[in-house]
Amino acid sequence: MPLGSKRLSGIIVLIASLLPGFYGTDGEEQCDNPLVSSLPSSSFRSSSQLSNSHGPVFAKVNRREGAGGWSPLFSDKYQWLEVDLGRRTQITAVATQGRYGSSDWLTAYLLMFSDTGHNWRQHRQEDSLGAYPGNSNADTVVKYKLEQPVIARYLRLIPLDWNPTGRIGLRLEIYGCRYTSDIASFDGSSSLVYRLSIRPSWTAKEIISVKFKTLKNSGTLLHAEGQRDHSLNLVLEKGKLLLYHQQGVSSSSGGQLLISLGSLLDDQHWHHVKLERLSPHLNLTVDKNTQQVQLPSELNHWHIHTLSLAAVQSHGLQKPILPNRNFHGCIENLLYTDLNLIDLAKRNSPQVTAMGNVTFSCAEPVSVAVTFTDTHSFLQLPGPPSWTSGVVSITLQFRTWNKAGVLLTFDLPLQNGSVFLYLSEARLRLQISQVDRTLLELSTGSVLNDGQWHSVELTSKQDHLSITVDKDEGATAHTNIPLPLTSDSQLFFGGCPAQRDSQECKNPFNVFQGCMRLLTLDNQPVDFIKVQQRLLGNYSNLQIDMCGIIDRCSPSYCEHGGRCTQSWSTFHCNCTNTGYRGATCHSSIYEQSCEMYKHKGSTSGFYHIDVDGSGPVKSQLVYCNMTEDKTWIVIQHNNTELTRVQFSPERSQHFAHFDYSSEEEQLATIISQSEYCEQELFYHCRRSRLLNTPDGSPFSWWVGGPDPSQIQTYSSGALSGSRQCACGLQDNCLDSSYYCNCDADYDQWTNDSGLLTHKGSLPVRSLVLGDIQQPGSEAAYRVGPLRCHGDKNYWNAAFFDKETSYLHFPTFHGDLNADISFLFKTTFSSGVFLENLGINDFIRIELSSSTEVIFSFDVGNGPLEVRVETSLLLNDNRWHSVRAERNVKEASLRVDHFPAATQEAPADGHIHLQLNSQLFIGGTASRQKGFLGCIRSLQLNGITLDLEERAKITPGVQPGCPGHCSSYGTLCQNQGQCVEKTKGFSCDCSQSAYTGTFCHKEVSASFESTTSITYILKEPHELSRNTSTLPSSIFSDVTLRGENISLSFRIIKSPALLLYVSFFYREYLILLINKDDELELRYKLHSSRDVEVLTSTVMDLADGSLHTVTIHRNTDAVSVQIDQNAVEEFNLTSIVEFKSIKSLILGRVQESDGLDAELAGLTSLGLTGCLSGVRFNSICPLKAALLNADSHIIVTGPLVRSSCAFSSLVDPYAAETTHSISDQPDLVDPGQPLVNAISNDSALIAGMIAVVIFVTVTVLVFMARFICSRKETYRNQEVKATEPEDTREFPFSSQANSPSVPSESQGEFFI
Repeated sequence: MPLGSKRLSGIIVLIASLLPGFYGTDGEEQCDNPLVSSLPSSSFRSSSQLSNSHGPVFAKVNRREGAGGWSPLFSDKYQWLEVDLGRRTQITAVATQGRYGSSDWLTAYLLMFSDTGHNWRQHRQEDSLGAYPGNSNADTVVKYKLEQPVIARYLRLIPLDWNPTGRIGLRLEIYGCRYTSDIASFDGSSSLVYRLSIRPSWTAKEIISVKFKTLKNSGTLLHAEGQRDHSLNLVLEKGKLLLYHQQGVSSSSGGQLLISLGSLLDDQHWHHVKLERLSPHLNLTVDKNTQQVQLPSELNHWHIHTLSLAAVQSHGLQKPILPNRNFHGCIENLLYTDLNLIDLAKRNSPQVTAMGNVTFSCAEPVSVAVTFTDTHSFLQLPGPPSWTSGVVSITLQFRTWNKAGVLLTFDLPLQNGSVFLYLSEARLRLQISQVDRTLLELSTGSVLNDGQWHSVELTSKQDHLSITVDKDEGATAHTNIPLPLTSDSQLFFGGCPAQRDSQECKNPFNVFQGCMRLLTLDNQPVDFIKVQQRLLGNYSNLQIDMCGIIDRCSPSYCEHGGRCTQSWSTFHCNCTNTGYRGATCHSSIYEQSCEMYKHKGSTSGFYHIDVDGSGPVKSQLVYCNMTEDKTWIVIQHNNTELTRVQFSPERSQHFAHFDYSSEEEQLATIISQSEYCEQELFYHCRRSRLLNTPDGSPFSWWVGGPDPSQIQTYSSGALSGSRQCACGLQDNCLDSSYYCNCDADYDQWTNDSGLLTHKGSLPVRSLVLGDIQQPGSEAAYRVGPLRCHGDKNYWNAAFFDKETSYLHFPTFHGDLNADISFLFKTTFSSGVFLENLGINDFIRIELSSSTEVIFSFDVGNGPLEVRVETSLLLNDNRWHSVRAERNVKEASLRVDHFPAATQEAPADGHIHLQLNSQLFIGGTASRQKGFLGCIRSLQLNGITLDLEERAKITPGVQPGCPGHCSSYGTLCQNQGQCVEKTKGFSCDCSQSAYTGTFCHKEVSASFESTTSITYILKEPHELSRNTSTLPSSIFSDVTLRGENISLSFRIIKSPALLLYVSFFYREYLILLINKDDELELRYKLHSSRDVEVLTSTVMDLADGSLHTVTIHRNTDAVSVQIDQNAVEEFNLTSIVEFKSIKSLILGRVQESDGLDAELAGLTSLGLTGCLSGVRFNSICPLKAALLNADSHIIVTGPLVRSSCAFSSLVDPYAAETTHSISDQPDLVDPGQPLVNAISNDSALIAGMIAVVIFVTVTVLVFMARFICSRKETYRNQEVKATEPEDTREFPFSSQANSPSVPSESQGEFFI
């Protein structure tokens, strides 16, 4: 049970004990009286006894009569000792002791409780453990205090384990006190109606508390009716409690379901229910579990005037939620605030009316059930003598969570076959088969694994065979296969004995795990008590006289909306469409910020982010703009366009409200976790004042900040609360008498625009413009999207430089679910990252070697370790990620991208992690095995620990940790250089032919035959700039002994000139596609030498496809690679150096001085096609021409920026901004933009869909443009009609001054 629920239960008990009308214990201060010592001999029973002197009557602590205690005839798991306390008693503790003067004692045992001596209930601890620790010798008394008192008359102790050198031996004491209560019994047609006195004043708090027990899984438990015919109905349906709200005649629809809680409440055991109304909320508690629900507004000032118990007794306006299904069972201690209502009924109070036969005691039917606990369970019974007549009838009831399992099997010796009655896929099936074939198969029923009791009837007579489920007609077959069962026949229920040589029972199906009851053979009930006493049949691994079914999904351990399903022994969480993963849907599949996506190598686009990881805040779709050094989160709202407001004498104010794509909690978390946020607020005015007025009240204001938002009376660029605009702070307003330009009230357009940057005032939620009633007043406003950058959590780091140093934080509370994630880097091979201790429990993560991380913990089941060993060194001074998770089902550990290691939690073991020491980071309490290095972005259950702040005041620990390029430098592509920053890194693309966040975006252009780009190096030293980043031995002064050339092209016409490099001394280098569509490289290294021509063997390069060429020369050795083809090696024979480079030319060469006629004609052709990513050593002429044009660049002819990598009809960057959400988020790398979530296996379907979408979007775009143009025409006409002739035109574009979704270096295009 969650710790919060545990505390709430304790508070409930405390409050209840203080109520004047509380019934329970007899008022003693301590409920710890010994109860066994004074009991008579008749109060003790046992499964067996070794002798008369070893009988159960001698099982009293510290007594030596008889043989000094109880010992059974056999020491096995089927023995038990039972104590009858004479009446229902509150039991608080149990003590055990071994048999006096012997080697006989228990080391572990189970406790069972009952009110009647039947229908036992196993007592479990908080962690669902059933076993209790026993003794280590025969003399010491071991007392175990129950975590929650138990109310029962009978206690049964079942030995689980004992001294291996002795046998079972026991002396026992039970501690507790007297328990009194008021009980009423209802037979399904009776009820009680309480008409409560009118209260003098309405109270905000009402409490109803009650206990009940029943064998029926449905019925109306409570009906509370108040004024205006509103009512609350508490009904039992399929073993669950449901709370409904109804109102008058309109309730014919069945009412509004407010909450559902509990499960398996039809087990004939007492269950406690509490309804507590704390306006406007209501808490419903069932046993130990509490849920809160928001009440309908109609019930905020509502109180009860009539309370119906066990049925709906109203004025006839309301229909019952469960028609004709009243409660059948017992109710105890019904308390309404300070009134004991059953006591009022017993005293014949005039406020109470009894309907039908209501008795004030609990008459319980005896129903003995058996539990098939595991895969070795079976029950073997002989056939009754009456079966000699040839008529076979078998009935039973069962309940289970398993979809499959055999209920019954027996042999047909005459047919050499077998009969199987079994569950398969939650349906009931009957199969009659021989060794090699199936003679008959029937099936009926559905969803029979829902945990409810289901009745089964198998009937066979003459040629008629039928199976029936839940009294439906079921399946029937006419067959000539007789079932000749006799009293000698053996029937096997649940499974078969373990003996391999058993010829009577063979089970090809799964065994049954669940409960059975009301088993009859030929209409004669089977006495399970005789079975237990070994007087009838045989059995193994059965729990008799109890149903031990457990609902592992109530309460559900599945988080974040995960759907819980279960089998008999475990549960599973379905996390589909939740955005979370793991055994309990605890961990988010998304990153927590755009910053994290960037450092996975992602580019600008729409991404889901989960700002608190495994916390309660939902994931959200945002735009991540990674085009700048800073990574921006962009959150849109419903109105980012420039909106014009004109003079309107009918309106005193103009209101605008902004709805954001993110929810309130998401917005607040993003703003708080970001280092900086901003929002543009543009206000253009003409005779429309803004803030200052003669009486000091502002004409206009905006509302912003976390909900509930606050009115803000300052404008863009000013300080929060200043009641000024930016010009007021800078003292440069149009009229120095005012603090805003617009407040001058000039008959001309001006503005007060800028950025709002105070995070406490963001986001802007609404805007009110008040000065729009003056003749000639006009205004225009635009509120941009919310933009934030700087993930304070991701870069929060600390450096540990001493082995004895550590940071300490408050105790980590991860009772049921604990996830821990962080990054580290170190040069040492071991050290403890994190440790938190409890009395016995602990949790620790450590680097055990240079290639291994260990996650260890103990929740009471013994220490458990999860290890991940990596194939790469972890002490390489690079950042490595660690993620550990522990929940009630398993523990897992992942390091970087290596496979995760997982350890399953033991079934029915301890599940609560109970810690109480401080949390130590980077070391331990013993100051040993401390970690040396950096720890960053440490998060526990989605909450980031502020390592930097704590490090500032801790010796031996420094805040922050520089050095990120060693880990993230590989993200910089295409010769981009990683630049270190205090928090993060950036890619310097100045020497790359590419641009973008990671120098990954191509810079390309379309060329025509007349297009020419000339990059001029006027001084010889220009080429040698920044040569430190180039390969060694390439440059020597102005002598060029080698070059690195790379470019991509797409052409369909040859010959074509790709690159021409000219030198001052009539030397040149030419790269071209010749008339045979081959790559040709021409070197003229000296004016007096012949040209050397190198020709590639790769063919068909003018095929319209994109080709990439890489050329490397070092002195006389030249290597050429085209696309993914093999590298071709060439050698030059002439002088191997150029002198004094003059210019680089792409496309047509305008001047051909010094070239022969053939070459001059070739260079004048230029190229028709596309060039991309052109780089000559450190010079990128195409990028310089397109992005950084200056005096070095001469461009002639048409030059159009395009994309060589895509068809001209396709927007190359549309993929980054396309909204496409995968149906299978767990299979998609969340580091990719959402468009990439489409499965490659569905390419054909996706292509068809894309065509349809493209056509649809195109039509919509044209329609939108048409509508907008018509709308703008109308607006212009309207403006012209209302403006005076001398009015100047509105000087601002209706488009935003900057795009709502930023472009990436102006190279991202949006449709």
